[in-house]
Parts: sequence; structure tokens; C-alpha cells
Amino acid sequence: MALDLLSRMYVRANREKYAIGQFNVSNLEFTQAAVQAAAECNAPIILAASSSAIKYAGIEQLVAIVKSLANSVSAPIALHLDHGADINQARECIEHGFTSVMIDASHAPLEENIRITKEVVALARRSGVTVEAELGRLGGIEDEVEVDAKDAHLTDVNEAERFVRETRCDALAVAVGTSHGAYKFKGKPVIAFDRIAEIKKRVGIPLVLHGASSVEPAAVEMINKYGGKIDDAHGLDDESYKRAISAGVCKVNIDTDLRLVWAATLRKLLAENPGEFDPRKLLGPAREAVRDEIKHKIKLLGSVAKA
Repeated sequence: MALDLLSRMYVRANREKYAIGQFNVSNLEFTQAAVQAAAECNAPIILAASSSAIKYAGIEQLVAIVKSLANSVSAPIALHLDHGADINQARECIEHGFTSVMIDASHAPLEENIRITKEVVALARRSGVTVEAELGRLGGIEDEVEVDAKDAHLTDVNEAERFVRETRCDALAVAVGTSHGAYKFKGKPVIAFDRIAEIKKRVGIPLVLHGASSVEPAAVEMINKYGGKIDDAHGLDDESYKRAISAGVCKVNIDTDLRLVWAATLRKLLAENPGEFDPRKLLGPAREAVRDEIKHKIKLLGSVAKA
């Protein structure tokens, strides 16, 4: 089916308390994996492109791939700009057919964040495009977004209420203890679930959990077994997903987990088949591993059969 508006997909998720998975894509194989997983699970999904993904693939080419594959299945699929840098990037994505954009002005003072977000909301409303904004700062690294631990802080409940009221954004990404990348926690996850619930009570709109990969131990172990080096990497456990969704999260962003299973599968294949150079025989199994990981996440988020 044609790309769907994320705001429309949110209505049921918000009412029935499940989350829609956002899966970052930057090439054909990741997009194929995500769309196939959505079709097999009969689930809504969000395909997200970051600034660096757009730079890598080209916006016209990436949109063409996404639209072509989305049209081949009946599951609802939204195309989302992840961590949009400014209004110009949001405008470019809207003009190229994105159905949702995120404007990330969380680095700016509150007043400036509100002003920038309001501009993007006004622009997006002309096309019916959904807008996600961010308040508070996550630690870690995601593409060009980098926040030192000393600068990361939780989203303030009162500021969140004012922010949503004045900007009229459709969804709000909140800082509640997660971080971008593979190195989220030194041990057991520490998430401010009470903060999520209080913000949800105040604002009502869908909340978004960034930096929400599990950092699957099996994938990390395989990467290290076949020549990689990823030490002391920890992500969210299954219980944290369930508690966050119960508290009001309607969208969960997954990127690192897809990269890890992709890299693990490729490393194993190359190590065990040193004479193989057919990209289809290497990328195909890696694509299937990504698909299976996405299916696992869809089930965990409770969005199976919610298409």
C-alpha cells in the first residue's frame, strides 16, 4: 500500500497501548528486511532515514526504494526523517514524500527549541505530515548526534507539558535514561519509567523511546568470535520495553540491533567461506538475519496483527 501517515498509525497504538517499531534503513537490503518482516507479522512499521543515511543513499533513490517495497505489501508503513537537523532538511524530506519528520532541536535552550519546532509543525501541517520533536538529551552517539554523559539529562515534566502545548507536535521523544549506540549501560538498564508515565499523563500524545536497542548478546558474541571487538556493550532488556510501553511509549527506535546482527552474520559468512565473493550469497543471509531481528522486535512491542 502507499506510505501511511504516522499520525494515523499512532491513533490505535495510543489507544491499545502497543508500540510501533522504527527501523533505520539506508540501503536496499535493510529496507527489504523491514518490509518483509512487517508483511509476515501483519504489523505497522516505521522506516527511518537519518541525515547520514540520506547522504549515503541519496534522498530520491532511498525514497524510491521505500515506496516501491511499501507498495508491494498491505502492512501500513511510514517513512520518517530521524533526527532532522533543521527546517530545510524537514522541508526537503516532506517534498520528497516522507510522511513523518523529526526535528531535533534538543541541543538548544527551551525557547529556541519551541520556536524551531513550531516552524516545522507549521510547514508539515500543509501536507498533513506528522512531526516528532525531542526534549531532554540522550547520551551516546547516533550519526552526527553526540552527547557526552555529563550533558545528558532527563526530560522535565513541566517543560514537556508547555512544549507540547505551544508547539502542537504529534509525538515527543523523551530522555528517560536510554542512550544511542551499543554502550548504553554498565549493567542492568536504569530507565525512569515513572517519568515516562508522568509526562504521558500531562501531554497525552505518543511518546518516543530513542536509543532503545537491546544490544543482543548473541550478536555481540558472534562479532567478537569472528574478529570484531565490542566489549561491555549492554542495551535494554525485554522487561524494560514492556514497562516503557505500559507507561505511555508508542514508538520505539531500533537501529543498533540491526547493525549488530548484520555485521555478525557477514563476519561469520566471510570467515567460514573465505572463497566466497558473490554479494548475493553474503548480503542475502545478512538481510534475512535483519528481518528475523525485526520480527522479534515487532512481537516484543506488541504490534503483531495491528496492521
